Amino acid sequence: MMLEKIKAAKSKNQKLLAILIDPDRFDENMLNSIENANPDFVFIGGSLITEGGFEKRVAEIKAKLKRPLILFPGHPSQVTPHVDSVLFLSLISGRNPDLLIGQHVVAAPRIKELGLETIATGYILIDGGKPTTASYISGTQPIPRDKANIAAATAMAGEMLGLQCIYLDAGSGASLAIPTDLIRAVSANTQIPLIVGGGIRTKEQIRSAFDAGADLVVIGTAIEEQPDLLASLLA
Repeated sequence: MMLEKIKAAKSKNQKLLAILIDPDRFDENMLNSIENANPDFVFIGGSLITEGGFEKRVAEIKAKLKRPLILFPGHPSQVTPHVDSVLFLSLISGRNPDLLIGQHVVAAPRIKELGLETIATGYILIDGGKPTTASYISGTQPIPRDKANIAAATAMAGEMLGLQCIYLDAGSGASLAIPTDLIRAVSANTQIPLIVGGGIRTKEQIRSAFDAGADLVVIGTAIEEQPDLLASLLA
């Protein structure tokens, strides 16, 4: 089970790394680079899928990669049997009821039918320097970069509600990574695994996020833009 792997790594202070693939934007070279780099997880999905054949594309990725595949859903229609687990995201930084519980109600019967593992995740959008697809599609404002106390209180509330992970995300294509003091504040005030992504493009940024308390770091856009960068990031 993917959640148990994440929790076990946290208990041993072992850091994990995931690659986020947008089904609209991948090719054979990218998949080869990911497989050769051997990350801990591959996340797949996005806030907006514009190309058809989502399930077919996920099946292609699953057939190519030997890494555990975790769905990062942007809509209930993206639930597919070709994944090992689903990040059951609740956008707790926003006030859009559809993304707090509405879409979950629609997706739950299908997830149960397929017998997929779910990881109940408190999803918190952080200002990454510019509007992103995630903030636009969700219709919510990200938490300001200089409001670490708000991010920490939001994460604490999510943990108290019984969520199993917290995901701090600056959004796909963010120009700035999440500040380390904000990551540190959330990490210091919660006990559940902390996932951090968005705007991370260098090995130094990965290391800084880990040092600040991230248990799992997610990189995506940087790999889409520079597939050859992956090997150096994970070296």
